[in-house]
Amino acid sequence: MRHWWVGALVLSLAAGASAQDVPEEREPEFGVRGTVELGFLAVLDHDIRLGSDGSDIDYPSDLLQSNLYFVPRLSIELDIWRQHHLTFLYQPLDITSTAVLRRDLRIDGLDYPEGTPVRARYGFPFYRFSWDFDVLTEREMLLAFGLGLQLRNATIEFESLDGTLYRSREDVGPVPLLRARGRFPVANRFFFAFEVDGFYAPISVLNGSDTDVQGAILDASLRFGWRFMDHADAFLNVRYLAGGATGSGDPTPTSDGQQSNWLHFLVVSLGATIDSRP
Repeated sequence: MRHWWVGALVLSLAAGASAQDVPEEREPEFGVRGTVELGFLAVLDHDIRLGSDGSDIDYPSDLLQSNLYFVPRLSIELDIWRQHHLTFLYQPLDITSTAVLRRDLRIDGLDYPEGTPVRARYGFPFYRFSWDFDVLTEREMLLAFGLGLQLRNATIEFESLDGTLYRSREDVGPVPLLRARGRFPVANRFFFAFEVDGFYAPISVLNGSDTDVQGAILDASLRFGWRFMDHADAFLNVRYLAGGATGSGDPTPTSDGQQSNWLHFLVVSLGATIDSRP
């Protein structure tokens, strides 16, 4: 019993050696998260002119697109080592309204007289793939910059309710984007985040066309959220969505291709994110 401390020392050293033999748990190299947003869209301003002799049309005043419109937004994101982020986004966007015209309108060479009941549809759903790189090393914070590519899928329609007057424009094409976003913690598991995607470009160069169209897009949002449990966030998001194009597109049997189309939308939504990382 006189040398009991020798045994205790041997046991302590053995326990320390065993602890060192256990490798530290490594964080997964890949993380996956999915986000869903549901909210409403308000048309702040939307002006369009179709045809070189077309009327300048104000959607909210001429076509009564002044309600709040339901919009969802879906995205899935893959991160690699928490720094490289690949995101696929789908944003459905389709606004339809009916109005009795309070003035004469000319659209792609066709006259719509005052008093004509007209259904107007503006469909602009888009698909977006983006990559960004986080320049911060802190796990709780994000500040990333990158690039994106958006595919627009536009449908613009004006139809009299008796079916005698109808004009339509359809357009599909790629739009490059510059991207920045950030996420910063606030007390008690709350966080503040922002996201900006945008670009200004000569669309004819991107499409390989000999027509001259200048286009722009801006998708900017502010987000206040709460990580209410591991792997799950809830948030309130305010988004400003703007863009359009001006110039000469490809002529058709009912159009000379001239157009001007600029919009400014406000979107307020609630959303949730499920994250494979804690």
